[in-house]
Amino acid sequence: MSRSVVVIGAGTNGLTAAQILATSGRQVIVLDQKQPADVDFDAGWVPPSVRAALNIQPEAEEQGSWLVMPMEGGRFELFADIARSAESIRRLSPRDASRWPEFCTRMRRLAGVLETLYQQNAPDVETTDPGELMHLALLGLRVRGLGRQTVIDLLRILPMPVAELLDEWFESELLKAAVGSTGVMDLCQGPRSAGTAFVMLHHHVGRPAGVFRPLRTSLRSTLSKRTNVEIRHDAAMHLEVAGERIRAVTLESGDTIETDCLVSSADPRRTMLDLLDPGWLDPEFMRAVHNIKMKGVAGTVTLALSCEAPFRQMSLAPSLTHIERAYDDVKYGRPSAQPWLELRNSGQKIEVQVQYLPQVPREGAWDEAGKRSLGNDVARRVVDAAPELKDAITGIRVMTPLDLDAHGGLTGGHRYQGDLTLDQILFMRPVAGWSRYRTPIGGLWLCGSGTHPGGGVAGASGLLAAREILRDAR
Repeated sequence: MSRSVVVIGAGTNGLTAAQILATSGRQVIVLDQKQPADVDFDAGWVPPSVRAALNIQPEAEEQGSWLVMPMEGGRFELFADIARSAESIRRLSPRDASRWPEFCTRMRRLAGVLETLYQQNAPDVETTDPGELMHLALLGLRVRGLGRQTVIDLLRILPMPVAELLDEWFESELLKAAVGSTGVMDLCQGPRSAGTAFVMLHHHVGRPAGVFRPLRTSLRSTLSKRTNVEIRHDAAMHLEVAGERIRAVTLESGDTIETDCLVSSADPRRTMLDLLDPGWLDPEFMRAVHNIKMKGVAGTVTLALSCEAPFRQMSLAPSLTHIERAYDDVKYGRPSAQPWLELRNSGQKIEVQVQYLPQVPREGAWDEAGKRSLGNDVARRVVDAAPELKDAITGIRVMTPLDLDAHGGLTGGHRYQGDLTLDQILFMRPVAGWSRYRTPIGGLWLCGSGTHPGGGVAGASGLLAAREILRDAR
């Protein structure tokens, strides 16, 4: 590693990997393809291991309500305080209010198991190494130590549809939508699809019991201000390989940077199939990468405001059935007639995640007229839910999944570089047999959210990849 290490992408994982490698004494160059501001969805849990490695203090937990939903006669709110949420739920169902504390405790315990898995390399289920086998045994003992109920919950709940899980616990449709909608976040599935209970738990990782939404972080902006790595606003166009090892990267500007270590935070498909000549890869490996599920179905509508919105986060989905029907549209290539909207307050603007939208509609197109219609429909629904914003909207900006692909560097318009489904997690992420950030090309590594542990765990992939690179260089 005598020459500069090149990192593709100045997102959270790319900058994390760059900082760890620079701290070890490497000269690091980060290639930053400028992206629209809406593209960087810097949300999720920042593990303690990432904070410690980067010397970053924990962010203060948000207090008060973490979600608002419109309901007949007012608004329904859920709070960071479990008891306060239970009182709010009592308006919907006294039975649900009584069950809320136990539900929160059991879901938090399962999320804790995932937290352990997400702060270390994915388990190697084919290993014969004594150290790895001991590690697997200790992990199993830790899970068993959580008690019989947790083991049963872990085996039973992870493959379940989130709708079925919540049907077992609650009767209020609004409460089930508030909690269960994260089970399909950025996923081309509906809440009655198998495995969506796992996705809900994935987004609950690192959050307090009873809070079922990712935390917005400032990790990327914090790292981008550090000066111990060189950031070049140039895009990688082609990776040069010789003798089955990375040798250089050619840039959009026409420059070439020689390197024997290149770390890509771009998604695996873009890195391995677009930036590399196909002759360097085994056909079976190429097929596996090509078949990674990454069909983005969420767009973003940003509403500029003349004032600040009176809520932190709002969800516009009255029931999981509503979300399932929205999914039915996109299955057949149609934008949802009534999409699920997730609103996030961002100062004097609201960022609205719109799900479900096809990347390319079967009929029509995402031309200016189509995007304008989508933006106006979203603004209308937002005003219906928050009438105090009726005269406050000063601008509308729309990013469809097609825009996220074409202008944001997100293949398929997928924010997480691949679905977070049970067949694409742990040792199967990005593909089976290649979960330790290496690729078949020597010196070429992956560190984006398309690798373990996936999107929504800020900086973890970058940290774990950097550690593997340093271990390999010893």
